[in-house]
Amino acid sequence: QVQLVESGGGSVQAGGSLRLSCSASGIIIDSKCMGWFRQAPGKEREGVADISWSSGSTYYADSVKGRFTISQDKAKNTVYLQMNSLKPEDTAMYYCAAAELSWYCRTLRAGVFGYWGQGTQVTVSS
Repeated sequence: QVQLVESGGGSVQAGGSLRLSCSASGIIIDSKCMGWFRQAPGKEREGVADISWSSGSTYYADSVKGRFTISQDKAKNTVYLQMNSLKPEDTAMYYCAAAELSWYCRTLRAGVFGYWGQGTQVTVSS
C-alpha cells in the first residue's frame, strides 16, 4: 500500500511563499493521480491541485490558479506544491492524496482518492 508523508508547512506573512513536499512509498502505480487538498477548521475539505503521475498534466482550483504550482519528481517519488503570494484565506491543514488511476485527475474530488497523508499545517498571517 502507498504511504504518503507531507512536510514543509509553517507560518508565513501574507504575500510570502512555502513549498510543500509529499513523499510516497510502497506500491507505485505509474498511472495514478496525485493531489493536494486543504481543510480549515469548520470548513469542508477542498481540492487544491492535482497531477497525473504518468503524463505530468496538472489541474488547479480557481482559488489558487496562478499562485500555486504542483509538480513531481518521479525519481524521488515526491510531489510538491509551491505556494506563492499566500493569503490569510490559504490557512489550512494541507493533505497529500493519491488515487490509483490517473483518470481521477482533473476532478479534485476527495472521495476518489484512496490514500492520504497525515497533513501539514500552513498558517498565513496578515
